[in-house]
Amino acid sequence: MAPFDPRAARIALLAIVTREALRFVHQRERFLAALVRPLVWLVVFAAGFRAALGLSIIPPYQTYITYETYIVPGLCGMILLFNGMQSSLSLVYDRETGAMRLLLTSPLPRWWLLTCKILASTLISMLQALVFLAIAAAFGVRVGWTGYIAVLPALLVAGLMLGGLGLALSSLIKQLENFAGVMNFVIFPMFFLSSALYPLWKMAESSQVLYMICASNPFTYAVELIRFALYGQFNLPALLVTLGAAAGFMGLALWGYDPARGMIRRKG
Repeated sequence: MAPFDPRAARIALLAIVTREALRFVHQRERFLAALVRPLVWLVVFAAGFRAALGLSIIPPYQTYITYETYIVPGLCGMILLFNGMQSSLSLVYDRETGAMRLLLTSPLPRWWLLTCKILASTLISMLQALVFLAIAAAFGVRVGWTGYIAVLPALLVAGLMLGGLGLALSSLIKQLENFAGVMNFVIFPMFFLSSALYPLWKMAESSQVLYMICASNPFTYAVELIRFALYGQFNLPALLVTLGAAAGFMGLALWGYDPARGMIRRKG
């Protein structure tokens, strides 16, 4: 294996981030779609659920809150989740066109190249989430300026976890035609079986089994990490679980993209 060249690694990172940014700029509908989904929940569904779902005072909140306030961190997580899966779609496309194989023939370590792909998609996700938070503030869901700053590392960690998940899944998807089916079995269960739309104690009142599923969902901890950060609080358990899940998903992705052992070898 060739020695790790920091200068070449920086050039590769810049090139991959620039490529993903240009792809994003040329796909304006992708940016709009990423905002429409959470805005529908914030404006339409929250209005209907506001009266049905009463929320008690739970950390990090110091008083009773509206349902719109509660779901904003979960909707930020939704943006990161959908964008992570969208990035996996682009990876499947790159593999079919040969771009991914060309990238992986670089003398740089495979783990660094894949990390650059995840980081590039995560930075785009963070931009989308920040725009959504600005729109949410216009609708009356505001946090302090310290919260907007503190949420940046939380969005980064959560985005890396979900980007790693998308990367791992992309190594399992053989063709673009299979993407929608696989994503439906990942995105929607992961989102709805979490604390994004309702607190876990509400789920426990309904079903202990569903509560256990939600409590074991890594997306729940990504959402809680964002939720606490928005209010200037640090949630160590959420951070540890999110980092652990990110490392696990990245490990699966490295195995999947290893031509000697993973799924790439089987696809030819």
